[in-house]
Amino acid sequence: MDDDTPVVEQVTDAVSGAPAATSEAATTVVKKVRKAAKKAKKAVKKAVKKVASKKKKAKKAAKKSAKKAKKAAKKTAKKAAKKKKKAKKSKR
Repeated sequence: MDDDTPVVEQVTDAVSGAPAATSEAATTVVKKVRKAAKKAKKAVKKAVKKVASKKKKAKKAAKKSAKKAKKAAKKTAKKAAKKKKKAKKSKR
């Protein structure tokens, strides 16, 4: 407290300065909240993207393995047919 100025004047100054200080504090809090919300939104977007990417990769891998299995079955059938043919030829 300042001894040279009257108490009433000091109180008036303090009271008149309070709304400005409150306003600044509120503005700061709002900015921080917005920034945090933005970060959270980005994190959620990133997580969703990651999940989608994993799903896509799994789907692709499943498709590939199915294709390989199909191919292997065809190869086996062809080999069996070839062996059968060879066996018939050797009997002659």
